Amino acid sequence: MTNDTSLSEFFLLAFADTRELQLLHFSLFLGTYLAALLANGLIITAVACHHRLHTPMYFFLLHLALLDLGTISTTVPKSMANSLRDTKTISYLGCAAQVFFLAIFILAEYSLLTVMAYDRYVAICRPLHYGTLLGTRACVKMAAAAWASGFLYALLHTANTFSIPLCQGNVLDQFFCEVPQILKLSCSHSYLWEVGLIAFNACLIFGCFVFIVLSYVQIFTAVLRMPSEQGRHKAFSMCLPHLAVVSLFVSTVMFAHLKPPSMSSPALDVVLAVVYSVVPPAVNPLIYSMRNKELKDALRKLIQLLLVQQH
Repeated sequence: MTNDTSLSEFFLLAFADTRELQLLHFSLFLGTYLAALLANGLIITAVACHHRLHTPMYFFLLHLALLDLGTISTTVPKSMANSLRDTKTISYLGCAAQVFFLAIFILAEYSLLTVMAYDRYVAICRPLHYGTLLGTRACVKMAAAAWASGFLYALLHTANTFSIPLCQGNVLDQFFCEVPQILKLSCSHSYLWEVGLIAFNACLIFGCFVFIVLSYVQIFTAVLRMPSEQGRHKAFSMCLPHLAVVSLFVSTVMFAHLKPPSMSSPALDVVLAVVYSVVPPAVNPLIYSMRNKELKDALRKLIQLLLVQQH
């Protein structure tokens, strides 16, 4: 039994015990991390450099790519370093930093996905008012609100989590500092305030989810009424990538944190954590570029330019 005042580090869950499997884990995470850095970096550069992509949809996509880079950079590098050095430790401050930044990026991303649903709704259901409702100032305010909501929640979340006395050791059954795992180390009944904060946040997340669902009900209703097949195809091409990203993000995060205790196990918890914190940042750029001709053209030109400069 130990008290949090004496804690200087936590022990994270190792993916493997043998050196060969540790190096395999390092290689897999390194490949995924580099792919996420490259894909999101290309999207950020393409949107920033091509004037044709200076529209609200791509403005929000740029911020989504920044948030994805932040999410994967918060957890994966430390896990890779531990596997490479054959260690499991993370400092107390390092753990607090992981909790803080992960909370910022995940909540801000969810807020941004909600804003992007509104963007698609206005573009399809109220196209004549698009320039008015989603002008430059409005877009900047909505993006800033998404980042600010993540920062405020992360501040409260981290302060509450690390003010709780920890009496059950310092071993976390996860490859990064995840709040539910930290709460398992708390003294009995000392984490009720943190649980209340999580419940309040869950209500906000549910409200955003309802907003996204209602937006898409109206979007699909409007699309199905379009007389032109080409118009319907274009509208679906605009909406389906966002809907796929939302579905992947919401389903994995909700299942990871709301699954019944009877289903909980260290192996399952790790798999779900990888799915919601590592997979989306690497997959989102692919989802958005697959059905988007403008983005694919901009990425192609950017890659060609980079290759020419190298030669």
